[in-house]
Amino acid sequence: MLTETERQDDDIAAAGVPAAVEPERFVAEPAAAAEGERPRMDRGAPGPAGDDRPRRRPGGGGRRRRVCIMCADKIKVDYKNISLLRRFISDRARIETRRKTSCCAKHQRAVARAIKRARHVALLPYTPEHIRETGVGRR
Repeated sequence: MLTETERQDDDIAAAGVPAAVEPERFVAEPAAAAEGERPRMDRGAPGPAGDDRPRRRPGGGGRRRRVCIMCADKIKVDYKNISLLRRFISDRARIETRRKTSCCAKHQRAVARAIKRARHVALLPYTPEHIRETGVGRR
């Protein structure tokens, strides 16, 4: 008795079309086919260790996600803590972005609010000229 794939191969051969026209997309393992499981998708060559796991895609974002330093150390953001707030100000007296500070959204909002309050009570500078003169905001 012929399987469905063998019937398709016979139909293709009878039509005069070479069998290599359609590329194989699915690779069925012998044990999986015997148990009636679905075939796995072939995702490329095996990894460097020689196992069956596929390799990572180049440029596929292999970097680990950084953790918010305030969540990790349970630090409370306060406008009077100038040494902490200096870390979140650039050399041009701008508030750094979340991408650079690696803060979560909640703590980035709290840092921005604390920096604005500290500027209002003259603990932090508004402009880079004050940073150059006083040295405040240097890392």
